[in-house]
Amino acid sequence: MIYSKDVDDMCVVKQDVHHGAAPIPEEAKWVQSKEIKDISGFTHGVGWCAPQQGACKLSLNIKEGIIQECLVETIGCSGMTHSAAMAAEILPGLTVLEALNTDLVCDAINTAMRELLLQIAYGRSQSAFSEDGLTIGAGLEDLGKGRRSQIGTMYGTLKKGPRYLEMTDGYVTEIGLDEEGCIIGYKFINFGKMMDLIKKGDDPATAFEKAKGTYGRVQDAVKFIDPRVE
Repeated sequence: MIYSKDVDDMCVVKQDVHHGAAPIPEEAKWVQSKEIKDISGFTHGVGWCAPQQGACKLSLNIKEGIIQECLVETIGCSGMTHSAAMAAEILPGLTVLEALNTDLVCDAINTAMRELLLQIAYGRSQSAFSEDGLTIGAGLEDLGKGRRSQIGTMYGTLKKGPRYLEMTDGYVTEIGLDEEGCIIGYKFINFGKMMDLIKKGDDPATAFEKAKGTYGRVQDAVKFIDPRVE
């Protein structure tokens, strides 16, 4: 290491007040994080692409600095889904520093990785106070039984009002209106449940009927409309 003459000529004054990094909560332990291998936890981060046309929710399960599990969920441009597929192959096995400095193809995924690193480095993880952290596989629990991303899609105009298109329940087929034309409930198809039934042997028509559901006061509706057409 090269020092300037000015520094070389200085006398030594000892550092007296520095006691190391502040401890952060990690998997029911207080850890002074000094190296990448000191980082453990399960956490989520959200990122967006440069023109802000789409977003990514990234979930990582990190053990001793190494990514053991990832869940990549995207919404936005069509190319982002393919970028997510590549990221799912790239991330497991990398250290968090490697992942941060890896081109994950999509700006939204790269940004999510950056935001997530900020959380995990400060001990803001979902497993901060869980002994030994969360098991590998915990990321799938975010998707629920149907293993589908929980997406809400709504559309509205001043002239024609709101339309519910997709809820956590599933694909909205009809919305129910009261006498004043206000939404009081909706009918839906749970695609995750439908596909599970088909895989178990039900024919598509039977599975379609079994996967139907309702939410709200549909029994009081005076009119039903298809939100994508009417």
